[in-house]
Amino acid sequence: MSEPISQQQLEQYLWGAATLLRGVIDPGEYKSIIFPLMFFKRISDVYDEEYQQALEESGGDQEYAEFAENHRFQVPAGAHWNDVRNVSINVGQAIKTAMDDIEKANPDKLTGIFGDANWTNKNRLSDNILIDLIEHFSTVNLSITNVPQDEFGSGYEYLIKKFADDSGHTAAEFYTNRTVVRLMSLIVDPKSGESIYDPTCGSGGMLLNAALLAKEKGQEYRNIKLYGQEINIITSAIARMNMFLHGFEDFYVIRGDTLSNPAFVEDDRVKKFDIVIANPPYSIKKWNRDGWIHDSWNRNTYGTPPQGCADYAFFQHIIASMKEDTGRCAILYPHGVLERNNEKKMRKEIIENDLIECVIGLGKNLFYNSSMKSCIVICNKNKPENRKNKILFIDAKDEISINTTQAKLESEHIDKIHAAYSDFKSIEKFANAVDIEEIRDKDYNLNIRMYVDNNPYIDRVLLDTPLEQYVDDWMKNSEKVKQSTDELKVALKEVIDNG
Repeated sequence: MSEPISQQQLEQYLWGAATLLRGVIDPGEYKSIIFPLMFFKRISDVYDEEYQQALEESGGDQEYAEFAENHRFQVPAGAHWNDVRNVSINVGQAIKTAMDDIEKANPDKLTGIFGDANWTNKNRLSDNILIDLIEHFSTVNLSITNVPQDEFGSGYEYLIKKFADDSGHTAAEFYTNRTVVRLMSLIVDPKSGESIYDPTCGSGGMLLNAALLAKEKGQEYRNIKLYGQEINIITSAIARMNMFLHGFEDFYVIRGDTLSNPAFVEDDRVKKFDIVIANPPYSIKKWNRDGWIHDSWNRNTYGTPPQGCADYAFFQHIIASMKEDTGRCAILYPHGVLERNNEKKMRKEIIENDLIECVIGLGKNLFYNSSMKSCIVICNKNKPENRKNKILFIDAKDEISINTTQAKLESEHIDKIHAAYSDFKSIEKFANAVDIEEIRDKDYNLNIRMYVDNNPYIDRVLLDTPLEQYVDDWMKNSEKVKQSTDELKVALKEVIDNG
């Protein structure tokens, strides 16, 4: 297919590659195979396009057309897509060698970008399967003329969402509901020349959506600097591919553990950014709590979270990463962070430092593969005067559209919530701007239903208590009642006998 293709054709083409893997590997692993091949094909086709353009400009000078200055990425001899397409034996090894050579030829940009898939395991990826994949991808020319950056970026996002829908429990690690991301981006309001950071960036969708919002508003967006850290090797590679495929080059996505080893550091402190936007992993239990107590980057300003829940470690890292004059953040969390007792001391300090600007309660099913309700916590290190010592609570749990098990925010929902945040005024049964004094009186509990008169307040501490604990407590209390009853019977018998 040499003619420009429609968005629908592109999406069908991309997903068609994944269908070739059905029954061969687990759906959760599709991304480690499909994305590297897709990026490899794009690099090769764009190189050919640039070569042809340079050839025409130079009047057919082949040496000039090969100059590095004429290409975004270098493709060494023998490492082109067509070189691999001509291989019929040990195809996986040919793919691996070509990808390694491309990474080596572009060390500043592409090192590690193809991930760590085991291409040479023929029990998993036979020559026939890989040949089928290569032939499928070869049916479309992925040059920029044929598939422009915006269209290709949208197709890539489509594939990310499809993998999330198809891969079950692995989805949340690399994909956040894009309608929620849209709302969060509107709230943090990125501007030309600013820096945006995501400490748990997954596939990079939050960073890209925030930056592209500036483009949508007609601002210069290519000077927005994007920073992300992601612990998973293939997911961090997907994020970097995502940036390139959307036309961004001034970005930094680093693989690593944000809590144990933050990637962006200046003067023995974590680097500060204009905007932080994040969906941290929920209540992770395996993290270096002991190291946090003596944190080398002084992020533990408000205390040490419990071992079984690192939510407030991420919260403090995000606060430490915000610039003092322009720093603002939007964090997607489950509701538990608003009221759990074992985090109250840290929550109190953050509230008393007047960092929290708004708490937005969202409806169910906005997290992948979970019916749990979510909330957005918005912080601002330089609140406008009329917002100081106040927190706006918005109960938007009913502003939602549910299709089967997956929910989303429609444009009217997003507009209503964003307008309420922007106005920062109380709206009956929807929003309430609350003085910090009232929050003190309620023992620093940020449960939205305590401040917005919509539904009766339910103590979630009771709801969060495991059923086993209730049963255990009941058994213990029952034993005490039985023991007391037996003692009372003995005492009564003695009284009667001594009558």
